[in-house]
Amino acid sequence: MARRDIGTDDPRVRVRPGKGSRPRTKQRPNYDDAVRGMVTRIDRGHYRIRLTDPSLTQDGSGDITAMKARELGRGKVVVGDEVSVVGDVSGRKDTLARMVRVEERASLLRRSAEDGDAAGTEKPVVANAEVLVIVTAVADPEPRPRMIDRYLVAAYDAGMEPLLVLTKSDLADAGPLLALYEPLGVRTFPTYLDPSSRAEATRAAGDGVAAVREAIAGRTAVFVGHSGVGKSTLINALVPGADRVTGHVNEVTGRGRHTSTSLQALELPGGGWVIDTPGVRSFGVSHVSSADVLRGFPDLAEVAADCPRGCTHAEGVIDCTLDAWAAVGPEGIRRARLDSFRRLLAPSLEAEDPVPTTHRH
Repeated sequence: MARRDIGTDDPRVRVRPGKGSRPRTKQRPNYDDAVRGMVTRIDRGHYRIRLTDPSLTQDGSGDITAMKARELGRGKVVVGDEVSVVGDVSGRKDTLARMVRVEERASLLRRSAEDGDAAGTEKPVVANAEVLVIVTAVADPEPRPRMIDRYLVAAYDAGMEPLLVLTKSDLADAGPLLALYEPLGVRTFPTYLDPSSRAEATRAAGDGVAAVREAIAGRTAVFVGHSGVGKSTLINALVPGADRVTGHVNEVTGRGRHTSTSLQALELPGGGWVIDTPGVRSFGVSHVSSADVLRGFPDLAEVAADCPRGCTHAEGVIDCTLDAWAAVGPEGIRRARLDSFRRLLAPSLEAEDPVPTTHRH
C-alpha cells in the first residue's frame, strides 16, 4: 500500500487519519404527523400558535408556543400565518413545539419603511386577513386623510376589504370626512365616546360598535390607525377580556402615545379574529406599483381610463384627464383626492423606469 504524502519525510511526524464525510441524504422528512395552527403572537423568536384542533393541548385552549425550524430559513413568519408544527403540542408550561412549514398565504398586508437606511424596504405585516379596519378619530387628534389614503392603497394591494371606523364622533362633525370616502364605496362606521351624546338622527342608525362587530363576524380583521385614535378602546369593546392598554392624546403635540407595542390576534366571540397592530405615525406604500396605487382610488381610476396610453398621471403630465376632472369638483374635494393620489404615486414612480412627464403628438 502506497504511503500517503504528508508533506514531509520526517518519520517522527504522525498524521491523524482524516475523518470520513457521510454524504447528505436528499430525502427530507415530510412531517405527515404535523398539526396545523395559526400564529397569533410573536415574541423574541417565540411563536404563539392557536391549533386548529384545540383538544390536542392539555388545557383544551389550543394555544402552544413554538420555535421556527432551521430548515425554514430566514423567511419572515408573521401573525396570521397558517403553519404546521411537530413535537410537543401539549401546551404545557416550558414546552416548545417546532414550526416546520408555513402554508400558502391567501393575502399579505405590507408596508414600506420610510426612514433611515431601511427606507423603501418592504415589510410584511399580517397574513391571511380579509378586512382592513382603518380607525381614525374625528377629533382629538385631528383626522389625517393622507394616512387613510395610504391604508386604502395597502388594502387594495393586498386584496382586502377596507372599512373606515370614525371614533369620537360626538366631539366633531364627521360629515366632511365621510364626504371624502363614502363616494368610493368604503363602508364607514361612526362610534362615540359617550353613547348618550348621540343626536336623534344618528341614534336611529344604530350602535356603531355593534355594526363593526357584525361586519367582521367570522372574518379575520386587521385594525390599523395612528396613535391616540381610540383603536385599543374599540378592540376592548369588541373583544371582552382583551384588556388592551389605552392611552391619551398629548395636549401639547396633539399626538397619541403608543399603547399597543406588538401585533396580537384576539378571537372574536362567535368566531373570527381581530388583529391589533401598534399605532404608527407613517405607513409607507412605495412597494406598491403606480398601477396598484390607482386601484386605491376607484373614482380616479374610472376617469383615468380616458387618459392617453402610457400616462403616468403625475403632476404636469399633458392631457391627463384627472386635472380636468379635479378642476370642476365641488368645494375642492376632487382636488384633495387627486393631491392625495399623486403624493402616494411619487415613490412608486421613483422605483420604476423614468417616464417623460409630457406626451408628444
